[in-house]
Amino acid sequence: MMVCLLLLIACGQSYEETKRQNRQQRREAMRRDSAALKIAVMPTLDCLPLYVAEYYQLFDTINGGVRLKYFKAQIDCDTAIERKRVEGSVTDLVRALRIARKGMPLRYVAATNAYWQLIANHNSRIHQLKQLDDKMIAMTRFSVTDMLSDLIVDSMKLRDEHVFRVQMNDLNVRMQMLQNNEMDAFFFTEPQATMARNAKNPVLLDTRTLDMQMGVIVFREKEMRRPERHKQLDLFVKAYNAACDSINKYGVKQYRDLIVKKCGVENAVVDSLPKDINYRHAIGPRQKDIDVVEKWLNKK
Repeated sequence: MMVCLLLLIACGQSYEETKRQNRQQRREAMRRDSAALKIAVMPTLDCLPLYVAEYYQLFDTINGGVRLKYFKAQIDCDTAIERKRVEGSVTDLVRALRIARKGMPLRYVAATNAYWQLIANHNSRIHQLKQLDDKMIAMTRFSVTDMLSDLIVDSMKLRDEHVFRVQMNDLNVRMQMLQNNEMDAFFFTEPQATMARNAKNPVLLDTRTLDMQMGVIVFREKEMRRPERHKQLDLFVKAYNAACDSINKYGVKQYRDLIVKKCGVENAVVDSLPKDINYRHAIGPRQKDIDVVEKWLNKK
């Protein structure tokens, strides 16, 4: 009887000790996460310098570290930064300027090399923008794809109500819908654009021909004014620039395994990527691109 009682007491102490240790571990994990520079990213090629910097531990010099938070839809990245779950995000100028207008000032740290292509489902037999009348386009509201949809309607003199814009945020779902012939045209950036082109789907629009540079990396301005965050950001920029230099020196295909893993595409897609992909050092967006977005947002 006494032995059983001692065992029960020992087990009780062990259980309470385990609970205490678990609470300590959770508090420590929360402390580390709070100290880290957290950045929302997507499975897209404009995030490659971040993936390279993380993989090769270029962020290790940053006090508190950098933690990449992975999302499949840009709207989820927006929610994360608006609710202050992350300090930064890889996004586009339309989304960034809209967040700022809603009351959260942002610091534009880098303009990325992202470009967007409107790609038609080859079964829809669309080969020109003017054929989008009475067709469905997969896009995301209040993003660069939304702005581009308006540009197409205006430039082609289409009736706005005859171009059906379907909000499709998740990149994987958007690709599945293309593969299943569920919509007429889709906006993609790389590497998903290459994946779509490899399947013989024609390109109707490419923002590179419009001289648009809409990709951007932003951080919460108020948070970056804190001395410790300011130091983190300086070190982040150095690591980001070093990753860009490495990619430019060795080529995107040198990081095939990393792209396959982070972007969820096959080797063949990486091998088919454009050869002229280049990454610029961290420098803010062009004023001309900001002006284009501001003008469009004012009209909305």
